[in-house]
Amino acid sequence: MSLRRARVVPVNRRVLIVDDEPDVLELVEFKLTGRGFEVIRAGTGVEALRKARCESPEVIVLDLLLPDLDGLSVCEILRAQPSTRDVPVVVFSALDRPLTSARGARARVFRWLKKGSDFDSLCDSVSAAFNEHSDRVKHRVMPEEHPTRESAG
Repeated sequence: MSLRRARVVPVNRRVLIVDDEPDVLELVEFKLTGRGFEVIRAGTGVEALRKARCESPEVIVLDLLLPDLDGLSVCEILRAQPSTRDVPVVVFSALDRPLTSARGARARVFRWLKKGSDFDSLCDSVSAAFNEHSDRVKHRVMPEEHPTRESAG
């Protein structure tokens, strides 16, 4: 593979919101779309893992109290997958950080916010996570694509 001409990987503004409370999903989606983000919703941990792999979000907003898997387990699985290991996760949960901070550190949580925080703080956290992730992605390069014999000829 040649790296003579590098291409920058395109960046989307897609955010995956994971929460089992429909009202929370709707309100967070409203706030984030108002800031120019495209929102994907998931109501369970399993659905979140599937959508994270299929939809390639740039940031994930994750509740810790989900009906099937707890949010930190979701985060640990995301970190173990090559396609999702670098996606920043903003935890937005009713649980206090001190109760889960050791596991959260292992799961590399970008920021912790307690539900009940103002939504501007959540949107600012998502924007900060997006900007940090975008800066990392901008510096990735893809190998130059080589024409095949059929397309070259």
